[in-house]
Amino acid sequence: MQTTSVSAEELAQKWTERLSKLGLRVNVAKTEYLECGAQYAGSISVNGDPLPKCTSFKYFGSTIASDGSISDSATGRANSAWLKWREVTEVLCDRRMPDRLKGKIYSSVKTEQSLHTMEMKMLRWSHGKTKLDRIRNEEIRRRLGIAPIVDKMRESRLRWLGHVLRRDPDHIARREYDRVVVGTRQKGRPKMTWKDVLNADMKRVNIRPDDAKLRCVWRAASHVADPVPKRD
Repeated sequence: MQTTSVSAEELAQKWTERLSKLGLRVNVAKTEYLECGAQYAGSISVNGDPLPKCTSFKYFGSTIASDGSISDSATGRANSAWLKWREVTEVLCDRRMPDRLKGKIYSSVKTEQSLHTMEMKMLRWSHGKTKLDRIRNEEIRRRLGIAPIVDKMRESRLRWLGHVLRRDPDHIARREYDRVVVGTRQKGRPKMTWKDVLNADMKRVNIRPDDAKLRCVWRAASHVADPVPKRD
């Protein structure tokens, strides 16, 4: 988040000295740092010990890459989803199991998913249906009582954003959210930043950052309820 490696090293050194005054110590062997955007040669040091530079960092369940891509995060979420799916395949694909029970089991693991197509493939598979049956996605969701994964992901992002906006202005999470990045983007259509996604989420549910102070209003606008499952 610093403009140069020198300023990043100075910040890391101040952070280490501040922790030492509180009786804490930075484990240099387990500490890594990530450079976003332009990459600088070499690495930064703390108390003369160089810190290894990493190309990706996992934060809040998402993988942040140095080049700004989300391919690693999407691949990791998809792989985790399939691993969880295989663990409960015998239950979800059993025609003798009620659809309501299948929906409840799926709800417990669906936060691991990131791709809409994969989600619908799992739902149709568990329901014993394929695309050849010509049943709309909305009907499959209604039978199992499952809300779209995209809406649930938006709900999670807005829930996290509400916590950040209610923080004090000097809190580290709030400062980074309000930070204005100086520089120019490359030619062509710019990539959507995390803040662009959050602004689009707020616009979609018709709320503003000031509404975060009212928890009931923010929760009511961002919450996505699962549809009532169709009874057999």
